[in-house]
Parts: sequence; C-alpha cells; structure tokens
Amino acid sequence: MGFSGSSVFNGVDDMSQKVVIATGNVGKLREFQQLLSRCGLEVLAQSEFDVPAVAETGTTFVENAIIKARHACLHTGLPAIADDSGIEVDALNGRPGVYSARYAGERANDQTNNEKLLDELAHVPDDKRTARYHAVLVYMKHQDDPTPLICHGTWEGRILRSPRGENGFGYDPLFWVPTHQCASAELDKTEKNRISHRGKALAELLEKLSAQQTAQQA
Repeated sequence: MGFSGSSVFNGVDDMSQKVVIATGNVGKLREFQQLLSRCGLEVLAQSEFDVPAVAETGTTFVENAIIKARHACLHTGLPAIADDSGIEVDALNGRPGVYSARYAGERANDQTNNEKLLDELAHVPDDKRTARYHAVLVYMKHQDDPTPLICHGTWEGRILRSPRGENGFGYDPLFWVPTHQCASAELDKTEKNRISHRGKALAELLEKLSAQQTAQQA
C-alpha cells in the first residue's frame, strides 16, 4: 500500500532527527520532502553539505542505493536515505533498468531519455508495451552500518506512444497508469505519492524504522 502521510513516529522522540536524502535529483528530493514532512524527520538535501558525486557502479538498484547511502553518511556524519529507481520495460528485456537516468548517454536528460525509449518501442504493439517502475530505498544509520534497511516498491503500467501531462519527472509523461486511466505526469502530487513505487517503498521503510525503534526501547 502507499504512504498515507500519517506519522508512524508518534510518541517516539528519537525519530525527531535529521536525515540526509542522498540524491541530486530535484524531482526525487521534492517527493521525499513531501512524503516525510509529517514523519518527525528533518529532511536535508545532500547538496547542503557539498557532498561530491559518487559513481553508481552497481548492476542492481540495491547495490547503487547502498553505494549512495554510504557515501552520504561518510560526507555528512548523519543517517541517510538513498533511492535507486528506474523503469523496466518488458519488450526491451528489462531495459533501461538501472541505467534509466542515463539511458540516452551520460549527458542524457528526461527529454532525450523519453525520446530514445519511444524510438526503441516504435514498432511494439500497445499490448506488448508493459512496464513497471522500481524503487529501492536504503536507510543507513552511519557509513559502517552493517544492517541497512532495504525496501522495494513497484508500480505497474505500460508505455504510451507520446508524452502526456505536465507533472512528475523522468519517464512519467510516458507511463500509463491503468488504475487511474492517465499518465503518471497527469496525476496530482498527493495521489502519485500514495500509489507510486517510491511511495510504496517509503511506506515500508517508515514501518521498519518504527519497528526498529520500538524494539530498541523494549
């Protein structure tokens, strides 16, 4: 289920703490700030600490998220949440996958990535354009945390033949949401956060953080 926005930290004083979001993606940062604003966490961008870029050398979403979370902890001395996410298209054998952000090359942007995806799917019929978003979130208490919390959310849909909507980022204008009969970029922010891959992963993460804190206090 998606994150409803109600705090899971009520009565847990320790959760009123700072946490760094290990991303340079403005769209992702905005979503995290909206999703975490009522959870007793002070959300900080890693750009506030001049955290240098780190090479995402992993071959899976989990590996890349761990790399980014550990890197943010190292340079800020604070707990960090890192996200690695992307879109998996069945007709392309799972591509773009972990390379979603740079699908059209190292200097890719949302427009060039979307254009490449449409080009590669140009001759694929509508019923074969199934796809899903993946989001993996990793929470690390410190750079040497041996047991990071790892959460995974998915969002099923298909790829449209042309962009729709003005909201969102990444592949949202091309991602058709069957349950709502619109593109992801046509959803309002609140509804997207409730049903999206990132919203689902974050809901799981908040539950795990709350359970962890409760166990520590027992």
